[in-house]
Amino acid sequence: MLDVNFIRDNAEAVKANCRNRGVPDFPVERAIVIDARRKELVQSRSETAARKNGNSAQFAKATPEERQALKAQSAELDKEISILDADLKLIEDDLTVNLLAIPNMTHPDAPVGSEAAANKVVAQFGEKRTFDFKPKDHVALCESLDLADFEAGTKVAGQKFYYLKNEAVLLELALVQYAMQTVLKRGYTPVITPDLARVDVLEGIGFQPRDPNPDTRQVYKVADTDLCLIATAEITLGGMHKDQIFDESQLPLRYVGLSHCFRTESGAAGRDARGLYRVHQFTKVEMFVFCTPEQSEAIHLEIKEIEEEIFKGLGLAFHVIDTCTGDLGGPAYRKYDLEAWMPGRGTGGDYGEVTSTSNCTDYQARRLGVRYKGKGFKGTKYVHTLNGTAVACTRALVAILENGQQADGSIVIPEVLRPWIGKDVITAKKK
Repeated sequence: MLDVNFIRDNAEAVKANCRNRGVPDFPVERAIVIDARRKELVQSRSETAARKNGNSAQFAKATPEERQALKAQSAELDKEISILDADLKLIEDDLTVNLLAIPNMTHPDAPVGSEAAANKVVAQFGEKRTFDFKPKDHVALCESLDLADFEAGTKVAGQKFYYLKNEAVLLELALVQYAMQTVLKRGYTPVITPDLARVDVLEGIGFQPRDPNPDTRQVYKVADTDLCLIATAEITLGGMHKDQIFDESQLPLRYVGLSHCFRTESGAAGRDARGLYRVHQFTKVEMFVFCTPEQSEAIHLEIKEIEEEIFKGLGLAFHVIDTCTGDLGGPAYRKYDLEAWMPGRGTGGDYGEVTSTSNCTDYQARRLGVRYKGKGFKGTKYVHTLNGTAVACTRALVAILENGQQADGSIVIPEVLRPWIGKDVITAKKK
């Protein structure tokens, strides 16, 4: 979240930023008013505590009669302090609620707008695949080559669940290995994270697991616990150093995490959400970095370059989007999306998001209490956090299957994945 002092000193800029992001700006003024009241209570408590300390200082030299009066006064002051503490707790909770509703500030170069048309294409890689036959979408390819069972997934777990089968299983495992090996060469530490996290960790990253509206909550809560299924390893990687203080010499800390991801995907429907593109569970390799403010811009570009390297290696056509303000998400200062060409998407093919990378500055770290100390300043500062998808397996599978299909119904496997699969082409099973 933003520092309340920054909000107070830059109120108009913060409200304008809210409007650019398409969120209400009323928490800004509320936060300023509530913080002013909090300061008044802190001052009153300090003054009351000082009076009590003054009483205590007089006690040793007081007469028995005076001591009785001082005890009575101290008891009244204790009551006042207790009331002030309770009021402070309420006001601080109220302040936090309002601060959590205010999004991060936005990079000055991020496109301003609320529609997809406002997104800016900043790079293009590869050539769109052209066909001399009518291409199938990935759902039809999975059915014809026995690569997935959507009917069984629905029967066992409900809509948007699935079983991967045969070479699709090997493709997913190969994608994990390929992405991991690519990122490890850049000096990232590999981690397999829990698939569950506490509510306060999700809130620290920027999710809203307490949101009573299931259409906006997007995460599964585990009944009778304070745990949720994670929507991304960004949650568990970011939470790994909650409330820690690093020495500046330890930064940056680069991690690449493997986890399952679970999302309610409420309201997602339509042809483009079919099959594997928008599902409730998938496997993802995620990059996450803790760094100093001076390092974060360069590391954001580094993560974007790694994502580009991975998808260039897969031989896919894709472009890079500088995401507009209305689609940034609360914690992101700036976000780049990679969108791969998917021949089966829409009526004649279209781009679909396969990865994203966000610079969240100190927005998550302030919530999670992750700080660092250094020689050039007193006290501590909040770190900057960045995240990026190395590969979300299901969406990468969609692009690979649709772009690799041949006229005879087979699918050519990207060369970089073949060592883990043991074949070059997926062909129909003999009956």
